[in-house]
Amino acid sequence: MFEFRLGVEDLAATWFAYSPLQEAVLGLRARRRPSYYPEQQPWIAGWRDRYAALDTELLDVLTAPNGFVPDFLTPRPAVPRPAFEDELARMARTPAEVVRADLLAAYPGGGCPLPPVLAAAVDDPAALAALTARAAEALAAYWARCLAPAWWPRARSVLEADLAYRARLLSERGAEGLFADLDGRISWRDGVLRLVDSTPVVVALGTSVVDVAGRGLVLIPTLGGRGAQTDITQDGPPLITYPARGRATMAEGLPGSAGAPGAADAAGAAGAAGAPAGLVGLIGPARARLLMLLAAPAATTELAHRLGVTPGAVSRHLGALAAAGLLERTRHGRRVLYRRSGLGDALARDRS
Repeated sequence: MFEFRLGVEDLAATWFAYSPLQEAVLGLRARRRPSYYPEQQPWIAGWRDRYAALDTELLDVLTAPNGFVPDFLTPRPAVPRPAFEDELARMARTPAEVVRADLLAAYPGGGCPLPPVLAAAVDDPAALAALTARAAEALAAYWARCLAPAWWPRARSVLEADLAYRARLLSERGAEGLFADLDGRISWRDGVLRLVDSTPVVVALGTSVVDVAGRGLVLIPTLGGRGAQTDITQDGPPLITYPARGRATMAEGLPGSAGAPGAADAAGAAGAAGAPAGLVGLIGPARARLLMLLAAPAATTELAHRLGVTPGAVSRHLGALAAAGLLERTRHGRRVLYRRSGLGDALARDRS
């Protein structure tokens, strides 16, 4: 168990972020443990051939059989919404001694020995530097060929929606309500945030007490975790990752286990079929379909991909729905998320 002791200043300095590099790395768990991540399997099936052409010898062992990932592969975000390329550049600069320690922590031996490709480099600083560069190159190719075209726009919308929800929860229920809602492993009482992790390595550590001491606490939603976790080592500013709210929607509208998302996403048809007939007659099938999809926040580009239409077409419909009071807008940097308003919810529920 970890105990994070936070004073008033620490609570004020607590902030949220998400990390595209972390999502790329932790997402590799879904390949090793498919039953844990069913919502990712249609995507993985869709880019099977592209993935097979990558440096799979290395990519396949960046996640250990126990689910651990060497911490140097997931550096703490320096800003709430870092660019993948910036994070990858930081990762590539990791000192060899840190890479070695993180590899040995993720692969503790016994039933989890270092794979040959890692074992060959772990005791040679020059080889570790080359391994780090190779990992950066492999992840860059994985990102470009498999994740960036369609997976990341949807994943980013899920993560943005989580951040919007947490911000609203914090404003309505304060820090106690925020922490209570993050994950079942997390509890908050008397200025102490407790994280219970039942994995063997963490249990062996006993209770680790972390005085945040003005450094701030970073809270990171992820699609690649099944429960809240912190770093295996406690160097640097404390952070906690937790399962993103709405992550199951990653599979929404995708062909089952046989294929990848196509240009004309099935979610659009499903959404239109579920719309009340009166709503379709009132605002038309295209706008009714959009309204049905917006029970959870989403951005224009994500909606365009799901519906198989251009962002411009989606934007025009969103503007009309917002002008009619059926949608709410939330801005995050340069991105705008849309979600049904109270009136929009009422119309979507109407089955008369």
